[in-house]
Order: sequence, then C-alpha cells, then structure tokens
Amino acid sequence: MAAWTAPAAAETWRVALIGDTPYSSYERAELPRMLSAIADRHVDLIAHIGDFKHGGDRCDDALFEDRQRLFDDSRAPLLFVPGDNEWSDCHRPSNGAYDPLERLARLRALFWPEPRSLGRRQLELERQAGTYPEHTRLRLGPVLFVTLNIPGGNNNFSKNGEASDEFLARNPVVIDWLRDSFALARRDKLAGIALLFQANPGFTNLAMGVPLPGYRQLLDVLRQETLNFPGQVLVVHGDSHINRIDQPLRDTHGKPVRNFTRLETFGYPLMGWTLAIIDSETPGLFRFETHPWPVPLP
Repeated sequence: MAAWTAPAAAETWRVALIGDTPYSSYERAELPRMLSAIADRHVDLIAHIGDFKHGGDRCDDALFEDRQRLFDDSRAPLLFVPGDNEWSDCHRPSNGAYDPLERLARLRALFWPEPRSLGRRQLELERQAGTYPEHTRLRLGPVLFVTLNIPGGNNNFSKNGEASDEFLARNPVVIDWLRDSFALARRDKLAGIALLFQANPGFTNLAMGVPLPGYRQLLDVLRQETLNFPGQVLVVHGDSHINRIDQPLRDTHGKPVRNFTRLETFGYPLMGWTLAIIDSETPGLFRFETHPWPVPLP
C-alpha cells in the first residue's frame, strides 16, 4: 500500500455501519429493505459488526446459509465480523448445543472462502496469514479498515475463571493483527484507522482500573497504539445495543484520548444504521449520520 497524500480538493468516502441484527422475523424481513436503502445512498462499503441472530436462536446451518445469501445479495460491498451469537455461544442448549469451534469453521467456509468482501460488487481484501481468515483489512482513501474476531461475552475468555484454550490461541493472533495494522497505517502515513469488531470491550471498566480479563490486553495495546498514532482512530463495535458515538478511551492519567472515537451500532430491538463519512477536510477526519429504521414519518 502506497503512502497516502492529502488531495488538493476535498474527497469523501462513505461507510454504513450495522450490527446485532436481524434478531427477529420482523428484522429479517426489514433488513433487505434497509440494505437496499443504504445502497441507494451510494456507500462505498457496508460493515456488519456481528451477531446476525438472536442469542436464543439455534446456530443451524440453514440460518447461517440464509444470512450468507442475505449479505451476498447486498448491492454494496459488505464486510461481516463474527459475533458471539453465531459461534462462541452456540454451546447453549437453546442454540443447539453445538461445538463453538465447529460453528466458527462453518462460518469461515461460508463467509470467508476467498479474500473478498460479500455483496454483488466485491472488494479485494488483505487477509492475515494463518488460520483466521475473518481477520481482514482494506483501504478506503486515507483510512485503513481492519476486522478482528473479538466476540462479546468476555471474549470467550472462560466459564470458570481460567482462560480457555480457545482464548489463549486466538488472543495473540488478534493482538498481532492489531499491532501490524497500526504499523502499516503509520508506515503509509494514513490519516486514520478503523477497527471493526463485535464486542463492547468495557471502556468504563478500563477507566475504573478493573478491565474484564478477556479484554485487558486488547485495551492496553489499543491505548498504546492509539497514543503512538498521529491520525484518528475509530473503533466500531456492537454487543450492548446502545447506538452512540463518544470518546471513552482514557490515558493512564485518566484523561480522554482525543484522537480516539468509539461508535456503537444500533442493536435489537432498535434497527438502524450509522453513516461514517471520511472527509479529508474535516479536522476529525470522520463525520457521522444516524439513520433509524424504518425511516420516521415527518
């Protein structure tokens, strides 16, 4: 990737951000309409930040295949990031008592068989080397977009207080991809980096000095890398179903990290999408618009 140079005239790129949907038959019927309305806005990319089903629904092949067809029918390129509802929580009896790693393997076969986005118009992706094809990245203008498999539920850390074997295998891979992506953004002098993952990692817990164990290293590295990055950092997640845009990351002295923004997507029972506009002339690089769905009557 070549170094980015600011254009002489303003340029913009548009990314639609969604997650934690569809959770019901109503949302399943509405989501194709919402994706079509998003495509009508001529977005460059749609990103779904995981949890494409209700936490109580079964993790059956038929549901996975339905979501793959739904996302692949998008008229705009679509990135998907896996959430806990579709793999790490699939051991629940209500979910079909599946082996979570078997379900993750099925997701990989359906959603990441090749290093390309979903959608009728696909974008080429760079994938992390190894066995985590869901870890991808691409550039839109001056911003590097990075996907990471970080599920809710304490990052699949454990059920008994001890770190799980799965967490111990995946977490170093996540951290390596995070560090490598920041290094790439610095090397190419990019104006921003956007990190896409499902979990709310607990910024409030971090500020109080009691981070959840499954997210402790992630947040420490994220803070270090953000403080060492001259551009803007955007984290997009779902999980807690609170649509918001804020600056919750604090440095070790408790002061807000000013080049960091968190965006949480709409989530069940409220549908909607957030438009992130990358604007080369905006001091903060990003502008945002929130769009509830269905569109409210005037």
